[in-house]
Amino acid sequence: MSIEPHCGAVTTGGADLHSHTTASDGTMKPIENVRLAKKAGLEALAITDHDTVAGLSEALLEAERLGITLVPGVEISTVEQGVDIHVLGYWLDVHHELLLKRLGELRATRDQRNELMTAKLTELGIPLTMAEVVAELGRPLAEGETVGRPHMADALVRRGVVKNMKEAFDKYLGAGGAAYVSPPRIRPHDAVAWIHEAGGAAVLAHPGLYGDDELVERIITETRLDGVEVWHSDHSPEDALRYAGLAERFGLLCTAGSDFHGARQGEVFHGAIGGRRVGMNTVEQLRVTAVGYATEG
Repeated sequence: MSIEPHCGAVTTGGADLHSHTTASDGTMKPIENVRLAKKAGLEALAITDHDTVAGLSEALLEAERLGITLVPGVEISTVEQGVDIHVLGYWLDVHHELLLKRLGELRATRDQRNELMTAKLTELGIPLTMAEVVAELGRPLAEGETVGRPHMADALVRRGVVKNMKEAFDKYLGAGGAAYVSPPRIRPHDAVAWIHEAGGAAVLAHPGLYGDDELVERIITETRLDGVEVWHSDHSPEDALRYAGLAERFGLLCTAGSDFHGARQGEVFHGAIGGRRVGMNTVEQLRVTAVGYATEG
């Protein structure tokens, strides 16, 4: 699909196109994310929970009440050459039956990974079960919610195994960590196709976190991506310039997102809502792109 690339971030107004809630591994409810977005002066917010759209209906009602645009989104987990790659979907049909079925299957894979990781932690002399992790949330899981590594990291901090989230990921839960497990998952091109089939626009999330720009470029050339997340809380200014150039070279949209997950142990995970934002013209271009895929379907 032909689009006009736009690579210009904004510092006021605009949209934060990457945030997480309690529907996946965030600490704030969907309505709280929307309220934070309003407080930050955003004109639009995307909620992009991992492999679920469970928090969107609640967020949409609050966004309508507060007068800001809620961009329906999702962040789909994939693997390419042994590297966890995330693909963001925007403006997709959140009631698309096949998409919902596929997301459910991905959550089942995530559950399998979680069990394998807690088993490895136990083998390392750190007894932990997923039943304990869920119980320590202090509430029952709602339908479609997911449990992720940040929840396990919280449990490790509470047990005094590590001092903070960063140490939990560096030593145990992140790629290369002692308890890290990566079960078979779909590839990025599958996620892009699923998003398009559900009438959405597909964007490569935080390419700077993958540590392999050759892989990033290959993914771009081998898929029908519509954009690249150029501005992210963990991207340096140099990263942003590099990925903006890559996006422009391939005619892709440049997006921005804080990747807000809320605060754990007093530290905001990735960045605060509104910390990375892009102009509303990009939001509209994503919507128009999505409409084109919906028409194709």
